[in-house]
Amino acid sequence: MNESRQDICNPAQPRAPAGANPDVPAEVGRFFGVGVGPGPAGFLPVAALEALHRAQVIFLPRARSAEQSVAGQCLAGLDIPASKLREIEFEMDPDRSILREHYSALARDIAAELLAGHDVAYLTIGDPMTFSTYGYTLAALRECLPEAPIRTFPGITSFAAAAAALGWPLGEGKERILVLPCPDDADSLRRDIETHDVVVLMKIGRRLPWVLGLLNEMGIAAQCALAARIGLPGEVLCASVRDFDGPAHAGYLSTMLIRRQAREQRHV
Repeated sequence: MNESRQDICNPAQPRAPAGANPDVPAEVGRFFGVGVGPGPAGFLPVAALEALHRAQVIFLPRARSAEQSVAGQCLAGLDIPASKLREIEFEMDPDRSILREHYSALARDIAAELLAGHDVAYLTIGDPMTFSTYGYTLAALRECLPEAPIRTFPGITSFAAAAAALGWPLGEGKERILVLPCPDDADSLRRDIETHDVVVLMKIGRRLPWVLGLLNEMGIAAQCALAARIGLPGEVLCASVRDFDGPAHAGYLSTMLIRRQAREQRHV
């Protein structure tokens, strides 16, 4: 596959014939998507660790509001050379055209490394395929460089980590579970709760005060839990939010586990 980065990533340009650029390797590098868990170091698959050691370049997404990449913090103690790391600021603008350009540019940068024969890893918090910017990156890369070999390693979701930390079973028997980003209004969330046994609420942010108010109004706050910044400074683990009076920022990097009815007591 002897095509230049410009030929592959810019469809407006005619592609060079095979063999036209002897500086491009016969095979492109491999692209690895790696979920590094919700925060604590070490929450990643052993197979993914091997890929990280193999990669020549590791992209670390960082929120604009953060001083450092949370994904990068998850690599603590893994002996990954700093020279491999490349921190990038990810874009979450609601304007679709801005998002498209941002991830297209990122895909071009990744493709350049792959065309140079480098294996590239892209880290993401939690699981790469669950409410993750990795999905945008993957789609853009497939459009830019469809021939690139890709392997995605699953990661531990924030709600799986929250359930484990709190000893809070997510689903038992035939319970119906809904995983969703927090709605913008209480009526929508109320309907979601009333039609499911368990609701996993993500992306809560500044909506936390009215969410807590709704749960108390419905009389179910005592059986609902909240976890925020799991394994990071400022961690919050609250097994019952009935009298929650935690910090105002607790809604960020948080997951709420909502149970419509109290757990049935079962004995083996």
